[in-house]
Parts: sequence; C-alpha cells; structure tokens
Amino acid sequence: MKLELKDLTKRYGELVALDGFTLTFEPGIYGILGANGAGKSTLMNLITDNIKRDGGSITFDGRDILEMGDEFRAVLGYMPQQQGIYDRMTAESFVSYIARLKGLRGKEMREQVDGVLKLTNLESVRHKAVGQFSGGMKQRALLAQALLGDPKVLILDEPTAGLDPRERVRIRGFISELAKDRIVLLATHIVTDIESIADKVILMKKGRLIDVDTPANLIAAIPESWKPVAYNLSLEDVYMYFLGD
Repeated sequence: MKLELKDLTKRYGELVALDGFTLTFEPGIYGILGANGAGKSTLMNLITDNIKRDGGSITFDGRDILEMGDEFRAVLGYMPQQQGIYDRMTAESFVSYIARLKGLRGKEMREQVDGVLKLTNLESVRHKAVGQFSGGMKQRALLAQALLGDPKVLILDEPTAGLDPRERVRIRGFISELAKDRIVLLATHIVTDIESIADKVILMKKGRLIDVDTPANLIAAIPESWKPVAYNLSLEDVYMYFLGD
C-alpha cells in the first residue's frame, strides 16, 4: 500500500503554498512539523481533495486519486481540528450522520457506528449530547467518524489540541493502536506528541519538504557545534535547528 505525492504544487495568487512536494507514504505514522505557513494544511487539503492542485500528482497504489474519486474517499479518513462539531447531537447520531454522508446505510451503517464507538471508548455515552463531552471525548468523537469504513489512509489535524496532558496521552494511545496497516498523517504543533508516536517525521518550511526521517535519526543529524548546552536533544531541538529562522 502506497500513497505517492510527486512534484505537488499549490499557489494562492503569488504565494506558493506547496512547492514541488514529493514523498511516498507506506503504512506507519508520519508526524508533520512546520511553522504556520509551512504548507501543512495545504498538504492535507490536497490529499483529501478539499482543494485543487496546481501541479503534480497524488496516487494511491499507482492510481490518481482524482480518477479514483469515491473509491479513494472510501479508503480515506479525515479528523479535522475540533470545530463545528454538532453539540446538540448525541455521539451516536453524530457518527451516524457522518456515516450516511459517506454512503453507509442499514445494517452496515449500524455495525460500523457500533464498531467505531466501541473502538474509541464512547459506547457508554453514545446517547449523551456531544456538547456535554469533555474536550478529550469530543476529540474521540471526531476520531470515531474518521474511522468509518476502516480507512487505509487516516489524516489527523491537531488531534490533541486543547487537551490536558492525561487526555493527550490517551488520544496518542488510540492513534498508536490504530496505525497498524494504515498510513497515518499527524499534523500538530505539539512536538512531544509526534516524538512519542511517529515512525517518521516530515519537516516542512515555506511549502517545501526539508527532510523526512525517524525522530532518532533527525536528532542525531544535529551537529555537536549547534548544541546550546550539554543535554539530551529532543525533537524540539530538531524543529529549532532545521525549521527555525
């Protein structure tokens, strides 16, 4: 299973948001690091076909995702940032609503809704209004809808934003468990989340791919002469060294 991006380009007027981005994804968790304006959101929106590319290609197992259409969307799961969630709906009705939008009906829909609510530990509160949920529970509801259809490509945009440390650890645990036999793209400003669970880290700056490697290899690539003090380096230092101004 491969998701391949070749020379992917996106412009907004004179601004080049993504500049010849080329990368191949295989099963595993990929953490995306970059400052605001690095192109992270543009990258995710192109893969989810929410915006049109200006150049390059995106293929899944050798087929262009635009030609695949609904067939690609059937293997894609997207968890947006926590916003616009339907607070008056129960967890069950919210996930069921998204399931219908994805074309699921009848017994298949009920089975999948039950399955993702169990998987995200929301079964016991399935009849509770989402507006009464904690921040972590709302994130799990968003994660549940993204898992409908057992997607092979899962895109998570700031999945732990605004959560307390305990809830962050819990959501990270869910993501790690879900990553088997999936391609997971995780975009977040919380560097420790990526360092904890990412198999590889994608470094982006001004729309360009700077590097992609394991957290350990990226940390090892920082030269001794750069170290501000004698201490164990982390992914935050990788961010500062490779992506800092």
